[in-house]
Amino acid sequence: MQGRKYYSVRMRAAKDGSHEQGGNHISGGELLSTFSDINYAVNSLLKKGLTHSRGRPDFMQIQFECINEPIKLVHPLKIETNEVESAEKGQALARKLLQQLGIPRKSIEKAYKLITENSGMRGAILFDIHLGERIDDRNEKGVRVSRMDWLDADFEKWADHFEVPRSPKVKEALVLAGKASNHPATIAELCWSDDPDYITGYVASKKLGYQRITKLKEFGDERGCRIFFVDCLEALDSYIHYLEKQPVFIQWEE
Repeated sequence: MQGRKYYSVRMRAAKDGSHEQGGNHISGGELLSTFSDINYAVNSLLKKGLTHSRGRPDFMQIQFECINEPIKLVHPLKIETNEVESAEKGQALARKLLQQLGIPRKSIEKAYKLITENSGMRGAILFDIHLGERIDDRNEKGVRVSRMDWLDADFEKWADHFEVPRSPKVKEALVLAGKASNHPATIAELCWSDDPDYITGYVASKKLGYQRITKLKEFGDERGCRIFFVDCLEALDSYIHYLEKQPVFIQWEE
């Protein structure tokens, strides 16, 4: 892997115009690809954008750019699946896990209020656990974690070993959570999808790993969430640069 030239291939799709024109976000995704595999990567992202359950887009942008920075290799987080009977119990468990990580209850409730007020965001909210407030200035755009991937063959071996579904959604979530949790400023990530047909979400951290929760919302709900609980006020620019620009491959086998 090292010594090969890689490209960041990214896609975003919207309905009723582009995101900049107020269009509704439909889908997004990205892969790290060698030049010879760019055609495969583009077609994979094109298919994802055209077949999303949120609807048919009328705007899509796919782009790629060469990565010149060294790629960081990160081990996947340990995974645990928590079966819950309802979204209410799932959310109660998520709050409990966040408290186990040392996040004050008051900060958790303030963060949930932000989630309710910003449910249509395309990126993540950065929430400082000491100040008890949002610290990024991206408004409805949020901070988008980028330049990351996991080679399919390695992911599939990992999934089979730990008896985890080979689902692209599981892979994408583990890649993003693995990259974000690897940074020392990330205390925890709370996430559930804006896909109305996918109700599983997670709490992820270096300490607790990837805590998969089978129900964090109701079927048909298009409101998603991604929030990072962080301790990095003085190094905020560096942290955002890591999330957006640092290339990362998740790698299980050496």
